[in-house]
Amino acid sequence: MKPTATLGSSVLWYRSHMTQTLSIGDLGRRTSCKVQTIRWYEEVGLLPHPARTEGGHRVYGNEHLARLDFIRHARELGFPLEAVRALLALSDRPDRPCEEAHALASAQLALVEQKLRRLDALRTELTRMTDACSGGVAAECRILETLADHSHGHCTSPHHGGLDNGRLNHGDLNHGDLNPGDLNPGDLNHGTWDAIRSRPGTRGPG
Repeated sequence: MKPTATLGSSVLWYRSHMTQTLSIGDLGRRTSCKVQTIRWYEEVGLLPHPARTEGGHRVYGNEHLARLDFIRHARELGFPLEAVRALLALSDRPDRPCEEAHALASAQLALVEQKLRRLDALRTELTRMTDACSGGVAAECRILETLADHSHGHCTSPHHGGLDNGRLNHGDLNHGDLNPGDLNPGDLNHGTWDAIRSRPGTRGPG
C-alpha cells in the first residue's frame, strides 16, 4: 500500500521518496532560497537538520526539498513563522481535521484585507496631494506644505489609514518571525532594526 503523502499530494510524495542527495547550494537553487535562510529555518526548527558528510558538509534529501518548498510557498503568502509551523504540523498528520488550517488562512486573509484598506487610504491621500500640486516653486508646493503640517490639518484623515505602516515597527513583529538576513534597514522604523538583530533566537545568518 502506498504511504500517505505528508504534504498533501501524490506529487510531493513522489518527490520525497525519490533517492537523491543535495548540497545546501543545490537545495537553495532548487527552491530559490538563500543558503543563510535555509540555515535559519534549521535553527528555528522548521526544517530538519540534515545529515553530514565525513567532511562536515550538509547533505539534504527530497524530504528537505518538499518541506522547504512548502515553507517558501507559505511565506510567499505572508503566513507568519508560527502559522507556518502549525501548517507543517498539520501536513505531517494528514488524519487530523483541517479546521486549524482554515482558521490560519482566514486570519491571514483578514490581515491582507486590512493592509489593502490601509494602502487604499494611502493612495487616496497621495492622489489628493499630487492633484493639488500645480507646479511652480517649492515655496508654493502643496505637497511640501501638507508634509510640513504636523497637525495633519491638510489631510483628509489624520491617520491616513496607515500612518507608519510603510515601514515595520518593533511592535509589529512576533518573536522569531523574521530572518534579519532578509531585511533591509531601510524597510524598518528607527530602532526596530537593532531590536531585531539583538533578539535571542532571531540571529542573522552565520
